[in-house]
Amino acid sequence: MDEPPAIARGSRGASEIGYVREGFHPELDGLRESARSGRAWIAELEARERDRSGIPGLKIRFHPVHGYGIEVTKSNLARIPGDYERKQTLANAERFTTPELREMEGRILGAHDRAAALERELFESVRTELLGHAAAIRAAAEAVGTLDALAALAEVARRDGWTRPVVDASERLEIRAGRHPVVESLLQAQGGEEYVANDTALDPEEAQILLLTGPNMSGKSTYLRQVALLALLAQIGSFVPAESMRLGVVDRIFTRVGASDRLARGESTFMVEMRETAEILAQATRKSLVILDEIGRGTSTFDGLSIAWAVAEHLHDAPALRPRTLFATHYHELVELAATRPRLRNAHFEVREWGHDVVFLRRLVEGGASRSYGIQVARLAGLPDAVIARARQVLAQLEAGGATRAGSRPPQLSLFDAAARPPAPSGPSPAENAVLGELRRLDADRIAPLDALLLLHRLCGGLRKGDGA
Repeated sequence: MDEPPAIARGSRGASEIGYVREGFHPELDGLRESARSGRAWIAELEARERDRSGIPGLKIRFHPVHGYGIEVTKSNLARIPGDYERKQTLANAERFTTPELREMEGRILGAHDRAAALERELFESVRTELLGHAAAIRAAAEAVGTLDALAALAEVARRDGWTRPVVDASERLEIRAGRHPVVESLLQAQGGEEYVANDTALDPEEAQILLLTGPNMSGKSTYLRQVALLALLAQIGSFVPAESMRLGVVDRIFTRVGASDRLARGESTFMVEMRETAEILAQATRKSLVILDEIGRGTSTFDGLSIAWAVAEHLHDAPALRPRTLFATHYHELVELAATRPRLRNAHFEVREWGHDVVFLRRLVEGGASRSYGIQVARLAGLPDAVIARARQVLAQLEAGGATRAGSRPPQLSLFDAAARPPAPSGPSPAENAVLGELRRLDADRIAPLDALLLLHRLCGGLRKGDGA
């Protein structure tokens, strides 16, 4: 049948029919006709028995166990004909049968059971026949699925003006005016801002790592995902949303993006981040494409900065690695790596300040960003004005070189306010003399940037302790 019923399993479905089309099997059609004519005869019998007994409420009902029965309420039992044979007693009624009804019941149920058994037999024969063609059916299904996917990609490519990429055995990844295939469509559907296209150039021998700095909301994460998606589309044979693209085949695309945890396994967000990063460093190759969206944000500033710095150096320096890498970070200190790592390039998304607001231009340009504009983004997110104002005060004091003590409140002396501090003693303190001694012994031409940063952190801590901070 075009619309067959659900195929019941087990004994409950043994008597079900209605799967096989009329006209397919003559014997089955005859059994069905016998069952139908028998049910019509039952309906005629019910009408005759009502007239013969004078009981208007008389009904002939079917029970799966007891079969057909003439049902009469107990208030009408005195009016039943003498040839009725009691069959079943109910709470408010009695059921009877007659020789004539018993004979027709056998015919109807026999025809129905034989029809159901024959339908099952026919159905199983079809299944057995199909098993012999399973490979061909599976191949046809896979071909239809592939055709459907390719047709969908072709439709989108024609509609949105996508371009045919060049996929070769080189190691370069070049995208001119690339666009995010999903975000661009959403912007168009919403009638909002136009999507800003950007270029990409990665090569293990020249520009292996592109370090992206800058504020949230500027477009870093979208850009990272855009490059990964375009690489995936190009390698599966699709056109891409770009003016042009050249892709040296990648063996895998590794991503470390977003924040997630596995608390049921005892793994925090930072632990998951570190595990994913470890897997990338262990499995990536020169042919891989690595997407890193923030490393080290789940721990203290200096720990996180040190980890991010070391990961970037390892991706650059390890001889067996050198994967093409996009590395987005809020640690602006990492831009210094470009001075010592020849295959690392700095880039950021342009931002313009307008009073206390920021305007994101979404355009990728060379060089590192100098600020994160986090407070402006927090203001856009709706933080209370009082919180934003206080954050600006703290930021100004921190940038001026001060430090704050958590929980301080008036009339306590403010560590931010230089006028409130006690006068400094004349001449260097013992702590300052110790710092000066270390600085005199330092070979600035040989120290690594990360070691210099850690040394600066330790020296500043020693000065604070010496001042009683």
